[in-house]
Amino acid sequence: MFRQFLAASGFANLADGIGVLAWVWVASTLTRDAALIALVPVALRLPWAVFAIPAGIVADRVDRRRLVIAMDILRAVAFLAAAGALALRGEAAPAPMEGVSSWPLFLALCLCAVTVGVAEVFRDNAAQTLLPAIVPDAGLERANGRLWTVEALANQLIGPALGAFLLGVALAVPFAFNALAYAGAAFLMARVAGTFRPAVVAEARWRQALAVAWRYLWGQPLLLLLAVITGVWNLCFEASLFALVLHAQENLGLSAQQYGFVLTAFALGGAVAGLTGDRIARRLGAGRTMALTLLVSAVLLLLVPLVPSAWLLAACFVGFEMAGITWNIVSVSLRQRLIPDALRGRVNSLYRLLAWGMIPLGIALSGWTISLAEPVLGRAQAIVLPLWLGGGLLLVIGLVVQRPLRRMLDRAASGAQSGE
Repeated sequence: MFRQFLAASGFANLADGIGVLAWVWVASTLTRDAALIALVPVALRLPWAVFAIPAGIVADRVDRRRLVIAMDILRAVAFLAAAGALALRGEAAPAPMEGVSSWPLFLALCLCAVTVGVAEVFRDNAAQTLLPAIVPDAGLERANGRLWTVEALANQLIGPALGAFLLGVALAVPFAFNALAYAGAAFLMARVAGTFRPAVVAEARWRQALAVAWRYLWGQPLLLLLAVITGVWNLCFEASLFALVLHAQENLGLSAQQYGFVLTAFALGGAVAGLTGDRIARRLGAGRTMALTLLVSAVLLLLVPLVPSAWLLAACFVGFEMAGITWNIVSVSLRQRLIPDALRGRVNSLYRLLAWGMIPLGIALSGWTISLAEPVLGRAQAIVLPLWLGGGLLLVIGLVVQRPLRRMLDRAASGAQSGE
């Protein structure tokens, strides 16, 4: 079963990787206003803040495999609609520095992005929740590592490069391709045998079901701390990634193909971490591993605005992604192991609300920061300001939480070994 699950994840992540480049790049052909460009990725990520809790409650009430299939089909339909809108665009007007060249198309893209984002919230929460029903408890780190390896190769290596190539053919082509990829993911998930409905269904009333999950999460200080740290990490990273598109285009003069190459550097680091992260955690211990990866991520993010070429930029992201994926392997496995099955969907959704709900805020803050700083600092310096702010904030957080994070993780590991 895990092989089909892994293959379905590969198809979905391939489409996600294409989308990372395609959404923002297409938006930048309609306007050069950073705040307006940011609206498209914000529309894609805002559902994490709005629908994370409903997604968790639903995941604790229904067959989680069927929910994954339904959401992949919905994403296929949304991408097909976006491809149709772009195909009907006709001759494109130059992107203005203020305003949008085609408001109907821009709004259509935002609507499709919202739909994809909503489906992603429900799909990802259900998929992460059902994994312990497929993999034995002792194999969670290894299974999550393989999933992150597939994600790195599909989402960050093949996806961006393929997306750049497809954008060169026509703007609608990557969106049409993604519709096929998500349909393929749904087909593969349909081949995963078994029933994945929780043995104990969530309380009938949503408010009561949510209250039970919140009391559990509140009683787990380690999970709360990890959620907050991950939220800050996501805010800083997404703010930096949005600014990176404009920095690559305007300050470094990179083409879509060259920028796609930079994004593939994530894949190399992610693939290596996916294959070795579980062994690193066993050797160093969970506490030391997560504390170290947090500091490494901050330092490398601060180096990004200083490097002058695509090659050095790619080198930074190799190390950055190695640290980030190693963090994810440890934290996700810990959640899957600690949270009871009957609560896993809801508690996971609350965790991800704290962690992923910061993503749209990071994107929006990046766009607004650039727009506000441009009259004062000039365009070139305003574009890299979110990179400096994101790296600096992440470094401060990393230094502040070092000791409490290591202490709590080591205590959790000792409790697991003693059978507590």
